Amino acid sequence: MSLSRRRLLGGLSAIGAASAVGIQILAGVRGSSSTGELLPSRIGLPKPFRLPFRVPPVLAPARSDATGDYYRVTQRAALVEILPGVRTPIWGYEGLFPGPTIRSVRGRRTVVTHTNELPVPVVVHLHGGHTPAGQDGFPADLLYPAGWTGDMMTGGVMAHGRRDYVYPMTQPAATLWYHDHRMDFTGPAVWRGLAGFHLISDPAEDALGLPAGDRDLPVMIADRSFDADGSLRYPSLDPSLLHTPGVREPYGSGVLGDVILVNGVPWPVAEVPAARHRLRLLNASNARRYRLTLDPPGPLVQVGADGGLLESPVAQEAVEIAPGERFDVVVDFGRYRPGQVVTMRNEFGDHTTTAVMRFRVGAAVPDPSRVPDRLAPAPAAAGPAVMTRDLRFRHGKVNGMAGWTINGAAFDPARPAATPRLGDTEIWRLSSDFHHPIHLHLASFRVLSRGIGGPGPYDQGPKDTVDLRPAEQASILVRFADHPGRYVFHCHNLEHEDMGMMGVFAVRP
Repeated sequence: MSLSRRRLLGGLSAIGAASAVGIQILAGVRGSSSTGELLPSRIGLPKPFRLPFRVPPVLAPARSDATGDYYRVTQRAALVEILPGVRTPIWGYEGLFPGPTIRSVRGRRTVVTHTNELPVPVVVHLHGGHTPAGQDGFPADLLYPAGWTGDMMTGGVMAHGRRDYVYPMTQPAATLWYHDHRMDFTGPAVWRGLAGFHLISDPAEDALGLPAGDRDLPVMIADRSFDADGSLRYPSLDPSLLHTPGVREPYGSGVLGDVILVNGVPWPVAEVPAARHRLRLLNASNARRYRLTLDPPGPLVQVGADGGLLESPVAQEAVEIAPGERFDVVVDFGRYRPGQVVTMRNEFGDHTTTAVMRFRVGAAVPDPSRVPDRLAPAPAAAGPAVMTRDLRFRHGKVNGMAGWTINGAAFDPARPAATPRLGDTEIWRLSSDFHHPIHLHLASFRVLSRGIGGPGPYDQGPKDTVDLRPAEQASILVRFADHPGRYVFHCHNLEHEDMGMMGVFAVRP
C-alpha cells in the first residue's frame, strides 16, 4: 500500500489514519509494503535480466601498520552507465555507485580519510558501527568542500577539504555499510549514489566454514527513478541541495523508484556455480520495503542480521527487509540443476518492482562450505534494565509544515531525547503510525516483542534497525556499552528522517 503525504494530513490518530487508508493495523499481518509515493521514470527502461551482476570493487588500503589499515576515499561527481547506453550523473565514493567495499578485521583499527570534491557539505556515517561519537557521522558534523564560501552550520564539528574517520573495529564480524548522513539532505545524497559496503570479519566467523571468497556476495538493493535525459530523478525542493531541504508533494511520505538496482545494475543476472553462496542482503532504498523470495522456491538460510551472526541458522521461505536492514543468507544453488535460472522476486512489488535479480546455475563444483548448527555464542547477559522509555514515531507539524516527529517534536541537534549512562541497559518501546524502520547509532539491540507477542520472524540476532509496521509497538533491549557522547536515532525512511523524524541520545560517562 503506497501512502502519499497528502493522505497523512488532518490530525488523525495512528489507528484512525491507518484505517482511513486501508492499512492492515495488526502486528504480524502480511500484505502491507511501503510508506511512500511512486516517482515514475521518464525514460524507456531496459528489460530485466540482460545485464551481468557485478560485485563492488574492494578498496585497497593506502598503507597498513601493526595496529591498523588506512584508506583514502574521494567523494566526487561522475558520469556512469546504469541504464544501457545512457550516461547518468551521480555523486559517488571514488566516483562509483555503490562505492568501493571496505573490509576490516576485528581488532585492527580502520582509518578512512574522506576528501570532499562535491559542491555540498557531506557527513559519513558507518551504519552499524560501534564508533566513538566524534567519528560516528553526527548529522551536523559537516565536511565542507575545500575553499567553501557558502553558509556555515553551527552546532557540529566542521572540517574543510578532508577528514579522518577513525573506527576501532572492536565489534564482531558483521555486514555494515557507509552512507551520507548530512542533516536535512540524507535522502537526496544517498539517492544520488553515496552508499557502499563496509564488511568486518573475525577469526571466529572465518572458522565456521561459511561460503567465502567469490561465493560471498554483497547484494545492495536500491530502487531509483530516471529522468528523460538519464539523470536520477528525485523531487527535491532545492535540486542544488544547498538551501531548502525537503521534497515536493506528494513525496514527503517517502520516494519510491520504479527501477530495482542491485549493486548499481538494473535487474542483473549472476552466473553462479552449483554450490552454496552467502548473500549479504542490504536494503539501501530510501523508503521501499521488500519481501524477497526465490523462484523456483528454495530456502534462504539466515546466518546473520544487522549486527552480526545469529546464534543458530534459521531457514526462511522469504526475507522482509526494510531500509537500512541487512540479512546474511546462504543459498544452496546445488539444489538446482545446471542451467536452471533462479529469480529473486519482491512480493511487495508490482509491475517493474516485482523482479530483483536472477541467478543462472552453472555446473556442480566441489563445495567445502557448510552452515554449522551453532554460529555465535549467546549474547552476554545485559543486566536488568534501569529505564524504560516510550518513543512515538508519528506524522506531525514541523515548523508549521507537514513533517515527521518523535514524541511530537522534530529533530533538534541540541536537545537530547534520552540520556542513558555508559554501561546501562534500557528498554525502548517504539510505536508507529505508518511504516518506520527505526535505526539506532552506536549500539546493537535485541528485539523483545511486537505488540502482545514475541519477536517477529525477521527479528533474530543483533539488530540496529527494527522494521515498525503501521500502528505497531515493538520493545527493544539495548545496552550502551561502548562509548560516551552524542548520537542519533531515526527513521530510516530517509524522507521521514530529513523532515524531522530523528532524535539525539547522549550517553553519559
